[in-house]
Amino acid sequence: MATRIVIDPVTRIEGHAKITIQLGDDGKVVDARFHVAEFRGFERFCVGRPLWEMAAITARVCGICPVSHLLTSAKAGDQILSVAPPPAAIKLRRLMNLAQIVQSHALSFFHLSAPDLILGFDSDPAQRNVFGLIAADRELARGGIRLRQFGQEIIERLGGKKVHPDWSVPGGVRQPLTEAGRAAIRAWIPEVKATVLDALGRFKGLLDRYRDEAECFGNFPSLFLGLVGDDGTWEHHDGWIRVVDAQGGIVADRLDPQRYMDYIGEATQSDSYLKFPYYKPMGYPDGIYRVGPLARLNLCDRMPTELAERERLEFRDRFGTAASSFLYHQARLIEILAGIEGIAEAIEDSDVLSDHIRARAGINRLEGVGVSEAPRGTLFHHYNVDEHGRMVRVNLIIATGQNGLAMNRTVQQIAERFIDGPTIAEGVLNRLEAGIRAFDPCLSCSTHAVGSMPMLVRLIGADGRLLDEARRG
Repeated sequence: MATRIVIDPVTRIEGHAKITIQLGDDGKVVDARFHVAEFRGFERFCVGRPLWEMAAITARVCGICPVSHLLTSAKAGDQILSVAPPPAAIKLRRLMNLAQIVQSHALSFFHLSAPDLILGFDSDPAQRNVFGLIAADRELARGGIRLRQFGQEIIERLGGKKVHPDWSVPGGVRQPLTEAGRAAIRAWIPEVKATVLDALGRFKGLLDRYRDEAECFGNFPSLFLGLVGDDGTWEHHDGWIRVVDAQGGIVADRLDPQRYMDYIGEATQSDSYLKFPYYKPMGYPDGIYRVGPLARLNLCDRMPTELAERERLEFRDRFGTAASSFLYHQARLIEILAGIEGIAEAIEDSDVLSDHIRARAGINRLEGVGVSEAPRGTLFHHYNVDEHGRMVRVNLIIATGQNGLAMNRTVQQIAERFIDGPTIAEGVLNRLEAGIRAFDPCLSCSTHAVGSMPMLVRLIGADGRLLDEARRG
């Protein structure tokens, strides 16, 4: 007998989740769901605001990746102004986006996931956090902290502050990099490159230890979607949309990001505030796709930098088109390496010191779409304005939502593998949480300061009775 869990919107809007698990008559898992109970309302309360405020407002969608929204919003503004930002502005935006990818991925891997990977999924929960990691492996923890600091310092040197910089605007950016800033960034490169190479070696050495987790943490066929360059190179800020299938075959290529509504649909479910985007030609829910670092590695033909391409080739040789969401961790580290190498190249370009960084114009179009790659996946900002530049309609498609169907399937796989009976062991609870964390969803980032996500898991029998309940936070 199925049981429907209704989410009360009184629940806090930031960082709350609930998992329900349904057992059949034989005591085996027949269904599992991940419910997101946070409601933000940005698409509605931005209506009526002027275009010029949108980058700053939408950056507040996330305190971990505000840069992603800042840049994508500015790109939508470029369309409405009908301007091409100066080359220097584009290069500076790309530099900041690489820094954002580095700092966000470093937080995900070293602060949030490394305690599980290094200490073990069944380790003492009182120690299984970033402080326990510091006690167990001080150098790894310190390297992760420094790596994130590197990305944040670049953001601060460009935008004036680490979080919510008021920097990228329709038509360009507000200020360039300084010579002193370039020298400071250059000095970081050897240290942070060594840190991520060490972390890659450690993670690859752990794969045999976590064979069971890799087999069931979201290991299923799906589509993968993301941006690529004109020649299929890994891309993070411009380019075309590519969709590949579970075997790596190209389903669609060179899709215009401005026309995303032609190939991406948005569905809703009554038990979650997430929107659930899907690939329209295959319908809902068959058009399930994943975005983010794993998707980007699966769909690109090459990485743009030497060491990252070497790691990508090794990754593809071992896994082919990787289906396991457990491998988001390795993909994340490869993207950090690509980001560091890309930053090292970008700062040597004289354009990043140029003062010609903004094109100015008024409202020339009533619609604009900005698309770029946030750390967690492809991000869409779609604005309609009136002739005065006031928002008439706002649509945001955020990576966490695009991975929503995949996160549901991941929860079910983990439950089927580790739950057998009417109780939930602590290690199982942690694996359910870690399966979601592999996607690095925004709700995880905002609530995992010490590695423990507020979460409720209910185990429901075939007759609808509540057999067990486990709660965190």
